[in-house]
Amino acid sequence: METIFNHKTIRKYKSDPIPDYILNDILKAASRASTTGNMQVYSIIVTRNENLKKQLWEAHFKQNMVLEAPLLLTFCADFNRFNQWCRLRKAEPGYDNFLSFFTAAIDALLAAQNAAIEAEYHGLGICYLGTTTYMANRIIEILNIPKGVVPVTTLVIGYPNENPPLTDRLPLRAIVHNETYNDFTETEINQIYKEKENMPFYRELVKINGTETLAQIFTEKRYTKKDNVAFSKSFIDVLHKQGFMNNE
Repeated sequence: METIFNHKTIRKYKSDPIPDYILNDILKAASRASTTGNMQVYSIIVTRNENLKKQLWEAHFKQNMVLEAPLLLTFCADFNRFNQWCRLRKAEPGYDNFLSFFTAAIDALLAAQNAAIEAEYHGLGICYLGTTTYMANRIIEILNIPKGVVPVTTLVIGYPNENPPLTDRLPLRAIVHNETYNDFTETEINQIYKEKENMPFYRELVKINGTETLAQIFTEKRYTKKDNVAFSKSFIDVLHKQGFMNNE
């Protein structure tokens, strides 16, 4: 039995199917997540079909775990269902703006984390796919997603075929602020990142990438300004298309 303190990101999976009763528990756990105004403005798309998984594999930058794992859950910010209910009850919804998208995205992510915790409780492994927002427009096409709905994250779920070590985390003093936000001094930043920067794994990573510092791997190799701007423009276009940018 897993606990949240043993969470690991799994990228290699067995093909063993997940029993329906476990999937049902995972979905029920997701539905019990906190939600704004008890509106539950999110949806979960369950994908097990091999043809759809192949298309999603291509959309998710051909990450092989998408094909290996038996289950994909795509979590969507969803005002489509709620808007339809409002109109059927003589109530005109005003949820076509960015704040509404952000609200629904928070709902979807809370549901996703509940699902992840329940999956790990059953001995399953999970991996979040950040490529969901990068390729939202293509995922919308593959999964037949209507206006008012935007995919925000995907969980790959299956029985692990690897046992990686726990991923390092920054010390609590890096993320916890008492009473108010306390900005960092240069000395504090150096102290917070010192242990991470001196780990053999990261020192070797800097050497392999030919950079001077670990930070440069993030800014120059992994998450560059050029890519961030391109994906930002693409995602904003999706929000326009899906009806969430009426901010007048």
